[in-house]
Amino acid sequence: MTEKLPTANGSSRSPAPKGGVPSVASTIPFNRSGIEGQEIGHMSQSVSIGQIAGDQSYSRKCQALLEQVLGAPKVLLTTSCTHALELAALLLDIGPNDEVIVPSFTFVSTPNAFVLRGARIRFADVRPDTLNLDENQVEPLISPRTRAIVPVHYAGVGCEMDAILAIARQHGIAIVEDNAHGLFGKYRQRWLGTFGALATQSFHETKNITCGEGGALVVNDPAFIERAEIMREKGTNRSRFFRGQVDKYSWVDIGSSYVMSDVLAAFLYGQLEVWRQIQEKRRSIWLRYDAELRDWAAARDIRCPIVPDACEQAYHMYYLILPSLEIRQALIAFLKARGILAVFHYLPLHLSPMGQKLGGRPGDCPVTETMSDRLLRLPFFNSLDPESQRRVIHAIHDFKF
Repeated sequence: MTEKLPTANGSSRSPAPKGGVPSVASTIPFNRSGIEGQEIGHMSQSVSIGQIAGDQSYSRKCQALLEQVLGAPKVLLTTSCTHALELAALLLDIGPNDEVIVPSFTFVSTPNAFVLRGARIRFADVRPDTLNLDENQVEPLISPRTRAIVPVHYAGVGCEMDAILAIARQHGIAIVEDNAHGLFGKYRQRWLGTFGALATQSFHETKNITCGEGGALVVNDPAFIERAEIMREKGTNRSRFFRGQVDKYSWVDIGSSYVMSDVLAAFLYGQLEVWRQIQEKRRSIWLRYDAELRDWAAARDIRCPIVPDACEQAYHMYYLILPSLEIRQALIAFLKARGILAVFHYLPLHLSPMGQKLGGRPGDCPVTETMSDRLLRLPFFNSLDPESQRRVIHAIHDFKF
């Protein structure tokens, strides 16, 4: 039996089967990446001129655009945000006996980059409002061995960076921003990803701006630039060679192969060229969800996202926090029966098998534990059309518990 695939905008005109349950063909996915500009043309150009390895014309264009918009001294494309985090750990010379403070409510890459260097992770709880690293939980976790604090800007809403930076300065600790969700978001009029000495970006297919798999290291402290280039190029001074600064390149430091293919950079550049239009699309989708769900949610003890006044969010996701795990699971099943894929998010890392090996225990991060059980993410992608979004909203309004 052959199934009809959904149309490009996430919906389908196929009729629902008997019983009123939508067919697979009419499923609204949680996420769908798409073409936003000249991605295909740029990729074709990359191949036709024979530039498909990394650090060529399209990589340079992407990096220059991001440096100009963010006002960052240096941006280096990487194969993933995970690799950008690993590169940050290398640059900070993180090693055994060092400690790194990371929120438990994040993706595994955030702590894993430092665990790979032998560091001990100190898991911090998150704020109940934004689900960001709770700045009040940071200082009690600091010890003489603390080398880095890693704020994660959840859902593209900025952490309380004034307080976190003040703590870091007082104790002489580096800040590495995990800004996988927050590209083009701001905190107090300043771009997320420009507060820490180092910051990381993600261009995974689930992100606002994507090339399928990719990332970037934002180097805000110029003292790290030269070594970042070397470590990213397998520990060689190849970048200096191509700039004509040395007559040959050699192995000069530790490193690995973190360079993004220029074919992917070409796709990414097609998206970055139209980043403002992408952000505006997502803003409209977020605002419609909020306008049509906030009153419904408030009447049922369901919480919508909270965006503090100091933050200009990146419009990365829209989520609901249900009263309990059972109700969250019931809503997921209810929406799935209507052909709508809504999903939960991070599980508490301190309670994962690896997290417990690192010392995590139940009750260490109570806000993380309860929010993880109750949070539900709604379909959210650039091409989510008004009719599909209407279906999602109406289905939620029909949910009874």
